[in-house]
Amino acid sequence: MTSAEVTRRRLMGLGLGVLAGVSAGCSGDSGPVRRLRLATGPEGGPYNAFGQALAQAVAASGRRIEIVPVSTAASVDNLRKLDDGSVELALAMADAAEDAVFGREPFPGPTAATALARVYVNYTHLLVPAAGPVRSVGDLAGRPVAAGAAGSGVQVVAERVLRAAGLGGAPAPEAAAADERQLGLVPSVSALREGSVDALFWSGGVPTPALADLARELPLRFLPLDAHVGALRERYGPVYTAVTLPAGVYGLTEPVGTIGVGNYLLARADVPPGAVRDLLQVVFDRWRDLLREVTAGARLEPRFAISTGEVPLHPGAVAHYRSVYG
Repeated sequence: MTSAEVTRRRLMGLGLGVLAGVSAGCSGDSGPVRRLRLATGPEGGPYNAFGQALAQAVAASGRRIEIVPVSTAASVDNLRKLDDGSVELALAMADAAEDAVFGREPFPGPTAATALARVYVNYTHLLVPAAGPVRSVGDLAGRPVAAGAAGSGVQVVAERVLRAAGLGGAPAPEAAAADERQLGLVPSVSALREGSVDALFWSGGVPTPALADLARELPLRFLPLDAHVGALRERYGPVYTAVTLPAGVYGLTEPVGTIGVGNYLLARADVPPGAVRDLLQVVFDRWRDLLREVTAGARLEPRFAISTGEVPLHPGAVAHYRSVYG
């Protein structure tokens, strides 16, 4: 059992009265409105859409909290902002969040991030023009690849997939390495359309609107990545899972196996438990609205939400799950 699982079970096993005492006076109808800044992602991206929807849902709830979305480069950038105190809440992919908790590269030391919920799963997309020569990850050797914006979770998973395929990092020879370009989603789509890159990595919900629009303009091939899940899990742990892009999305005529990575809603440990409980009440009341523009067909359930791997749950999150679900 991992240390986070031990911590999670210990916290979940605490008496509800103890946790209620911790959060006493932090929620309710009286007192000032608590303002919480939420690090999201670039404008037009799924994290930004989730953050804006959450801010609206919280405002409509009448609870004594306010969510202020902050546009960022996404996961890695968000975790750095959470650590330095420039935001109180953040969205991040599970792999980047665990790197932050353990102080692994690119983080200089452990980040005291806590999880509120795993809210949905990102699907890793690797797409190329259907008329082009690339038919597998190995064919990307020496080719320009849009591999996510600097500071994004896309960049993390793209680098790891390429490394697993022998196309990135030491000891891959320079001739075999892919030419990784740090581009966000919108410039990546433009670059693939114009032919200045031969492939595009993206990690997001299904379907991602920008990719669905591109698929209507340009015949695309989505490369299978599920063969790399085992190597990634062996090296980085169970944050990576095998998932499937279903037939029908993006014009696919058959399913394509790929890599799934959870997305966490995170908080600094010093956010009051009462504020966390208020926030999670809104998240679970309005999850359909929050996920509508992010990933089709997703459903948020408590058993799924508390599965945050090595990232410990915030005490306020534990109190919420105990009080509502027992």
